[in-house]
Amino acid sequence: MKQLFLFLFAVMASVVIYAQDPTPAAKGVAYGAGTSAEGAISVNKMPSDKYSGKISGKVVEVCQEKGCWMKVEKADGEKLMVKFKDYGFFMPKNIEGKEVVLEGEAIVKEVSVKQQQHYAKDAGKSEEEIKKITQPKKETQFIAKGVLVL
Repeated sequence: MKQLFLFLFAVMASVVIYAQDPTPAAKGVAYGAGTSAEGAISVNKMPSDKYSGKISGKVVEVCQEKGCWMKVEKADGEKLMVKFKDYGFFMPKNIEGKEVVLEGEAIVKEVSVKQQQHYAKDAGKSEEEIKKITQPKKETQFIAKGVLVL
């Protein structure tokens, strides 16, 4: 019985460690359900209200706490918030600057001041920058079920 307990503990510990340390971002590495580049459109061509499919773009920001969100740059300087379906996977912190393909769906959501401040803190922003966030905002978010590094 003691051996069974130790075995189960070891398995659970390895799952927790793996979940906190995703594979480093490198060309061809996939996360979540994975995806392919076939059929992906540029993030700049994605409709701003609702979209389901694949998009591609450059990662310009990633959660520095555990990789639970990232932002993809658009041509107009705006950043598309990307979250991961059911928090089922996370991104490595070294994915910033990489081109990726995301598969999932875009939704428009109102983001509270508290949530915006939380994201800013996760991104490593200064207290001064965080305090400047005082109004809720509507934004398009992409809920990815799979990510591929190009």
